Amino acid sequence: MSVNGARGEVGLMIGGAERRLCLTLGALAEIETAFGCTELSELNLRMRALSARDLLVVVSALLRGGGEAELAGEVAEADLAPGVAAKAVAEAFSLGLAG
Repeated sequence: MSVNGARGEVGLMIGGAERRLCLTLGALAEIETAFGCTELSELNLRMRALSARDLLVVVSALLRGGGEAELAGEVAEADLAPGVAAKAVAEAFSLGLAG
C-alpha cells in the first residue's frame, strides 16, 4: 500500500502492515464530536495533551479518513507503538490543515 502525501495521507505501521491515515473533513468532525469541541481552537488545545484513549480515538478517525474503516474499530487491540502513532497523527494534522 502506498500513501499519497499530496492528498494529505500518512503511513502508519500497525501490526506489521502500513496503513493509511488521512485528516478528512469527516475525520475532523468525528474527532471534534468525540472531544466535545465546537471550534478548531478548542481542538488544537485538546490535541496538545492526549491520553492513550484519546490517541486511539484520533487514530481510529484518521484510519476511517484514509479508507481503513475495518481496522479503525480494532485499533485498540492492534500492535501499535504509542510514540509512532502520535507522530503520525501530528503529521496527518499538519498535512490536513496546511491548505
